[in-house]
Amino acid sequence: MKKINILFVCRYNRFRSRVAKAYFDKINKNKNIKTKSAGLIEGSPIAGRGIITAKSFGLNIVGKAQGLSSKLLAWQDVIVIVADDVPQQVFNKNKKFIKKVIVWKIKDVYRKKGRNDKSVIVEIIKKVDELNKMLEKEKWQMN
Repeated sequence: MKKINILFVCRYNRFRSRVAKAYFDKINKNKNIKTKSAGLIEGSPIAGRGIITAKSFGLNIVGKAQGLSSKLLAWQDVIVIVADDVPQQVFNKNKKFIKKVIVWKIKDVYRKKGRNDKSVIVEIIKKVDELNKMLEKEKWQMN
């Protein structure tokens, strides 16, 4: 398998994209697959509750939020939008950088009543597991 760079993106890089990256890195056994995460907009650090919940799943999401940059866009082979509030159209215009976009419409825990950190993490884990299985079976096609 050739090298694949996956960029997980959410709105602020505070929670959803970080959880996806941390979980993928935890389960990934293929050294040819690298990941990073970023926000459409660089956000402020996440509150302690989200960090504690992620840690209960064995995930470390501590650190400074990162916004999208031309350097990250040049690095990636695949963008996974881990959010319902990041429009795919943002990435459709630049064919120079964008090779493949996957969209997971995961709602922001802070904008949706009835959602909590744990339910969002469980939803992200399910999606990352599906992505990882697809990659393991080498059914991955770059087009």
